[in-house]
Amino acid sequence: MSQLNPNITAIEEEGAFAVLDRALALKAKGAPIINLGIGQPDFSPPEHVLAAAEKAAREGPHGYTSPIGIPALREAVAAHVAGRFKVPVSADEVVIVPGGKVTFYFACLLFGGPGSEILYPDPGFPPYREAIRSGGATGVPYPIREERDFGFDAEEVLSLITPRTRLIIINSPANPTGGVVDAREIEKLAEGLLRHPGVTVLSDEIYSQLVFSGARFESFLAFPELRQRTILLDGWSKTFAMTGWRLGFGVWPKPLVEHVRKLITVDHSCTNGVAQMAGLAAITGPMDEIERFRQSFETRRKLVVDGLNALPGVSCRMPGGAFYAFPNIRGTGRPSRDLARDLLEEKHVALIPGESFGANGAGYLRLSYAASEKELTEALGRMRDHLNG
Repeated sequence: MSQLNPNITAIEEEGAFAVLDRALALKAKGAPIINLGIGQPDFSPPEHVLAAAEKAAREGPHGYTSPIGIPALREAVAAHVAGRFKVPVSADEVVIVPGGKVTFYFACLLFGGPGSEILYPDPGFPPYREAIRSGGATGVPYPIREERDFGFDAEEVLSLITPRTRLIIINSPANPTGGVVDAREIEKLAEGLLRHPGVTVLSDEIYSQLVFSGARFESFLAFPELRQRTILLDGWSKTFAMTGWRLGFGVWPKPLVEHVRKLITVDHSCTNGVAQMAGLAAITGPMDEIERFRQSFETRRKLVVDGLNALPGVSCRMPGGAFYAFPNIRGTGRPSRDLARDLLEEKHVALIPGESFGANGAGYLRLSYAASEKELTEALGRMRDHLNG
C-alpha cells in the first residue's frame, strides 16, 4: 500500500461515538443501557419543521442548490442572527453547510498548513484538535478552568499567541463542560486581539440558545472592530433538536466566502435541499417550542447537579448552558477512564471520560442531561450504588 498522509492517519475518533458504539452493542445483548454519553436532544423537531421537510421531499427542489445554500435560507439566517445580536449581517456572509463541524473544519484548512498554530480549548470538543491536525497546523491548547466556572482567562489565552498563530477557536456555551465564558473575559480577549491583527477567531456558538439563569452569553459578533476576522459557527442541531439532519451555518468575513465556496464544491457540492427547507421553516417559524426545550434542560440541569453533588467523592459546578455537566470525580480515587468504563460495563450507564476532551479533562466525566428526568434519576441511582459498593 502507498504511504498515507500522516495528518489523516493520526486522527482519533471522537470518544462520544466510541462509547455510543459500545453502549449499542451492550443494548443489543439486552443490557438496560442509559446513554448519557452522546450529546443530542431527546426531543423531536417542532411539527412545522417536519411538515416543511415532508413538503420539500414531495415537491422539491430535488436538484443541487447553490454550494453556499439556498438564497432564501441564507437571507433568513442573516436576519435571524442580526435580530438576535443587534448587528448587521448580510446574506452574502452566510454559508449553509451539512452540520456545524464543517465550518470549523474548513476554518482549520484555510488557516492551517505547515508552520501555523491554532489555539483551541482544553477540555474542549475533540474534533477541534483533529481538524487542526488534519489541516497541517500545530494545535496549541489553552486551559479551561473549573475555578472560572469552566471559562478561560483572556490574558492567559493572549499569552499563547505567537507570530505563527493564525486562528483561535472559542466555544461558549461549551462542550463538554456546559461553561459559559464570563462576558468580561470575552471583552478582554477581543480588546487584546487588536494587538494581533493576523489572528482570526472561530466562535462556536452552537449552544447559544441554551443559556440558563445565572449566566450571561456574549457573541463574538458584538465587536465590530474584529468583524473581518471573526467566523461565527451555529446551526440547527442543538437548538431545534435536528442533530441527524446535518444542517449548520457559518457567518464568514466576506473575503473568505469565495474560498469556502470552492472547498464546498470539492467536498460535498451543497447541503441537502430538504434539510435546508426544513431549516428555513425552523428559523422563520415560532420559537415557543424552542423555549420549552430550554426550560426543560434547565430543570434537568438542577436535578443532575444536585444528584452529582450528593455522590461520594464527586463535586459538580452548575453549568451555565448547553446540556452537559462535567463533574469532578477526583475524590473517588478512581481514574476517570476506569470509572466511565466500569459504570458502562457494570451499571450500564454511558458517560464520557474527561480525558477524551483533552489533558485538562483528566479527573472529570461528561454527562449529557439530554435524557428524560426518569432516566437521569435512575442513572444517578446506579452511579450511587457503584460508588458506594
